[in-house]
Amino acid sequence: MELSKKHRFLAFDCGATSGRAILGTFAEGNFTMEEVYRFPNQTLEIGGKYYWNVYSIYEHFLKCLTELGQKHIPVDSIGIDTWGVDFGCIGHDGTLLGLPRAYRDPYTEGVPEQFFKKVSREELYALTGIQTMNFNSIFQMFAQAEEGSLAYQHAKRILFMPDLLSYFLTRGKVCEYTIASTSGLMNQKTQQLETSLLQAVGLNQDQFPDRVQPGETVGKLRHNIAKETGLGEVPVVAVAGHDTASAIVAVPAEDEHFAYLSSGTWSLMGIEVNAPIINEQSARLNFTNEGGIEGTTRCLKNITGMWLVEQCRKKWQAQGKDYTYAQMTEMAESAKAYVGRINPDDPRFANPADMETEIRNALLDKDFAAPKNEAEMLSCIYHSLAERYKEVLDMLQEMAPFKIEKLHIIGGGSANALLNQWTADAIGMPVVAGPTEATALGNLMVQAKAAGLVADRWEMRNIIAQNFETKKFNPAP
Repeated sequence: MELSKKHRFLAFDCGATSGRAILGTFAEGNFTMEEVYRFPNQTLEIGGKYYWNVYSIYEHFLKCLTELGQKHIPVDSIGIDTWGVDFGCIGHDGTLLGLPRAYRDPYTEGVPEQFFKKVSREELYALTGIQTMNFNSIFQMFAQAEEGSLAYQHAKRILFMPDLLSYFLTRGKVCEYTIASTSGLMNQKTQQLETSLLQAVGLNQDQFPDRVQPGETVGKLRHNIAKETGLGEVPVVAVAGHDTASAIVAVPAEDEHFAYLSSGTWSLMGIEVNAPIINEQSARLNFTNEGGIEGTTRCLKNITGMWLVEQCRKKWQAQGKDYTYAQMTEMAESAKAYVGRINPDDPRFANPADMETEIRNALLDKDFAAPKNEAEMLSCIYHSLAERYKEVLDMLQEMAPFKIEKLHIIGGGSANALLNQWTADAIGMPVVAGPTEATALGNLMVQAKAAGLVADRWEMRNIIAQNFETKKFNPAP
């Protein structure tokens, strides 16, 4: 790795509730990163439909780039990662035909069952290896076709979310591999979008740009952006555009004998393998196979994560109880003896009007005593998540071609020491927690590889292990 020169890379890491810009610097044998900009992100409800305000996201990108330009901070390249499955429709004149629909829009409820009348569940899984979830891109597309969406009907191009934002900055149109792999449209054997599935949702191959791999260049900042921000025509690199794919790049593992848990609003637990795992067992257990960097596959399961806590906290804040996450952890520990448990993945928790009431009702339905207070509610959620993690890890061990020896927890949820310990206790093996900013780190590392500074994902992981602190939690005897 040649580090005689200072190299700076900018990662735009966009989540469902907030986005941030992280500046990564390689210099004098060290790697550092700092948050240089943060902005809110949320869905817009318009006429009973839910959308992403991508224009607001783009505006924040420009503000961040302008601030860097005003501070005379040069940037070697830019990478964008986002959540998966959502997409925008581009018209014949190159404009965005309306705001992209958001995956939490209930318009896909019951849609998979309708779609399976055209393509069976078994056939779809055999082709794509993707876990059946209402909001998968393929079901959103089917729903938009059925409801007669004008934007969908008149789309010249379909761009998944990170590719759409890259398009705003560069006018370059690409279909990045890792984000496309989450759509439910990609044939895992050919690694191309499957024609028969596109036809089933009223699309064709020409409506998707050329597929690119992480590390390829999308284009340079448009001339007016380059001039107005003062940064010049900085290249925008297609990183692992799906945020989980970027996060897994940053797992500080020493070898392949690990499982990972990307912990945030969603918890995504899986293993990194060299080929998709698509068989009767993986189909029965509803595991998904998504693309990673360097030809790897992320065999994983989506688990409802801190969404449960976030929604309860939102209600408590409205009641004037503004608990910090540290306070909520202390509260959960104080009520650790509470025995009520829920299934975090029960569809009733997807987007209820009142999460606390929904959890309470679910406990009563199972004949548990209702939580007496917020502390018992939090204890229930944390214990239920830890036990669900054990269930999923046991499933993974049945399918993995290697022995799983430790669980790496990355992302914002890795800072929750109590949940980490309860998870270690539940799974009976060590948990290594950190880094918290794994997604941005993975984004930056792919840019560094594109610049020729690192060789492969194992060198990336070694750099991360040397430069970022992790904490180990051993299961209690």
